[in-house]
Amino acid sequence: MRGVKPSHWTVARPVTIEGLIAAMDEAGVAKAALVQAASCYSYDNSYLCDSLARYPGRYTGVGFVDVLRPDAVEKIRRLMRCGISGLRLFTATGTGGFDLSMLEDSRLLPIWDLCSEAGLSMALQADSSCMAQVAALARRFPEVKFILDHAGRPDVADGPPYKKASSLFGLAPIENIYLKLTSRIMVDSRLGKASPETLFPRMVDIFGSHRLAWGSNFPASEGGYRENLEQAKACLSYVAETDRDWIFGQTALKLYPRLAEQDAADSIR
Repeated sequence: MRGVKPSHWTVARPVTIEGLIAAMDEAGVAKAALVQAASCYSYDNSYLCDSLARYPGRYTGVGFVDVLRPDAVEKIRRLMRCGISGLRLFTATGTGGFDLSMLEDSRLLPIWDLCSEAGLSMALQADSSCMAQVAALARRFPEVKFILDHAGRPDVADGPPYKKASSLFGLAPIENIYLKLTSRIMVDSRLGKASPETLFPRMVDIFGSHRLAWGSNFPASEGGYRENLEQAKACLSYVAETDRDWIFGQTALKLYPRLAEQDAADSIR
């Protein structure tokens, strides 16, 4: 598989769908988007699809396919029938950096067209070196919702006004770019001169809470599901309750429409 190696967490902290359900129940989380464990199962989305079928109404999926294959569009359509409403691209180089040059490949044009047509979000691994490419891609395909995993991995240790994160904040005018706030940015918010009480209100001011979404990153991140959620709640206690409502739920309904459709269906029953 291009650029993807097995991750340490797949051996150290494996979890079944039943284990995830138990962890979510303990934390009081009703629904979630299941992200394909690329560094564990590669392009085999079978377990993801089986889990969606076993627990309809509770989950949607974020699939992972080899987008450079000629049959990629058909594979994605099959995954959509399984219940996915998002995709992810793995751009890690294996040497600690990221290579988004693949995103400029003309063979991906049918993928972007499908995402635009079907309302599929696209999660990207990127850092500050990739922000110009992310911006160009998002402007070219304004109907696609692009999600930066780990909030784009900004350097925030310099503290307010967070000048080292200027390349990330510069993406704010592009309305179809979203940030996923995982335990990585929660930890980073306490590095150096950074603090949760200055970083997260600034993120809300710049991007708006409707473009920020909490992600558990479970079980890849160390710590339990509830522990990571409590960490996020503590860090985000410095933003308004209405903003937290978006970050911990409403933004996800925009990014993963199937979750919203399931809510609507439940209300009719």
